[in-house]
Amino acid sequence: MKLKKRLIISFLIIIIVPMLLAFLLFLGITRAQKDQEASQRRALYFANSLSLLQNNTSNEIEILKKWAEKNPQNFQKESLIRKMNESLQEKHSFLIQREGLKILFDGSQDEVRPSFTELPEYGRLRDGETLVETVGDVPVTIQQVDYGYGNGKRGSVFVFTTANRLLPEGQKILFDYLASALLILLFTAAVLISWLYGGIMPKIRKMQKAAEEIEKGKLDHVIDVKGSDELTDLARAMERMRKRLSADAIQKLEAEDAQRQLISNIAHDLKTPLTSITGYSEGILDGIANTPEKQEKYVRTIHSKAKEMNALLNELSIYSKIDTDRIPYNFVPLDVGEFFQSCNEEVGMDLANQDIGLSYYNELPKGCAVIADPEQLTRVIHNIVGNAVKYKKPEGNLSISMRLRDAGDYVQVEIEDNGQGISKEDLPHIFDRLYRGDKSRTTKIKGSGIGLSIVKKIISDHGGQIWATSKLGEGSVFYFVLRKYSEPENTGEQA
Repeated sequence: MKLKKRLIISFLIIIIVPMLLAFLLFLGITRAQKDQEASQRRALYFANSLSLLQNNTSNEIEILKKWAEKNPQNFQKESLIRKMNESLQEKHSFLIQREGLKILFDGSQDEVRPSFTELPEYGRLRDGETLVETVGDVPVTIQQVDYGYGNGKRGSVFVFTTANRLLPEGQKILFDYLASALLILLFTAAVLISWLYGGIMPKIRKMQKAAEEIEKGKLDHVIDVKGSDELTDLARAMERMRKRLSADAIQKLEAEDAQRQLISNIAHDLKTPLTSITGYSEGILDGIANTPEKQEKYVRTIHSKAKEMNALLNELSIYSKIDTDRIPYNFVPLDVGEFFQSCNEEVGMDLANQDIGLSYYNELPKGCAVIADPEQLTRVIHNIVGNAVKYKKPEGNLSISMRLRDAGDYVQVEIEDNGQGISKEDLPHIFDRLYRGDKSRTTKIKGSGIGLSIVKKIISDHGGQIWATSKLGEGSVFYFVLRKYSEPENTGEQA
């Protein structure tokens, strides 16, 4: 059920229920008034339940009681009696005074003429008692105040109140009360609904608009809702979701762009060695390589270009495994000195064929070991060295040095070259995926831009860290550290 419908139903309940109760109450009063056969009970009902008839003349009764107690001579002053009767007539009542068997004053009206012989005897009604009678068809209440003069002479004053006149006024007052209460209730309900609707619906509309924009793929629509209620919390959660979706969308676009760039780079880098392989193989087939020396040169070139293509494909394979975090590792204890000595010899042979010098320095104590995957750690060395070769200076000889240093609990490896170097702007990004620094130069330099990101991933998975320093035009130094490993001591006793 929609919130608006719920509010409407709540509003109707707030209005209809009190109106129904008021109608039933008014109907009960009306029926009681029309019941001529129970006029005495009707008068008693209103006299006792509403206290309307009795309380109507309470002030005058109190005055008469004071006269009887302190100044009974006032009952002999006809002017005071008439003034008291006029006051009672304003309240649909009248006064009858009797002394002995004689009526001294009769303030009754034509419609209500009580029989004097039926008046209560002296002392019949005590203080606070009210007699309910019917004079003709008119219900009345009778209150009595007795007095005496001290010489044996005594009298009574009777106050009659007609219910058929006073009751409509009481009903009118009751109706006014009910109408006022209903108006107040209507106003309160309207203010309540307006407050609820005004506090809820604007926020709901904003969230609905934002959801529609998000559904259309427009993630730049800001959900600006202020407050401290549950809807505000929901709107803020939606805004955080929108920002997350926007960031993910931007990241996805960047990743897609990077993937396209990678494919373009790989395709370009594969095209060059493939062209060379095709050309040299055609040269052999066409008989251009007509001497053993030329044939050997052509075959070596083909072999070199095939290795180059294989290296590119291996990088692409590793990159796909990085993307799914599925690089296979085989961690074993490695003697650092022996491992890097072997790497230096393997890399040195390839560099020697390119007239590139490689120096190796080991400052570690003998037997120093780490836990590592030999294959992946070898890939790290090849990628760093290969990156140095790729960005060597156009003129001059390239030299590379590899140093092993003791760094306390860690082994620190340093690979330094005297190549082109890396600019300050590019240096913080060289380990990012698919990043290729100095775009003006990379058009002539082969590479996919994923080699150093693979290096960072492998070192990180080994529990180490990698960083670099560089000076443009002078060269770069790559550092990475691996935690040392020591064999646990066997403290058990021999059997």
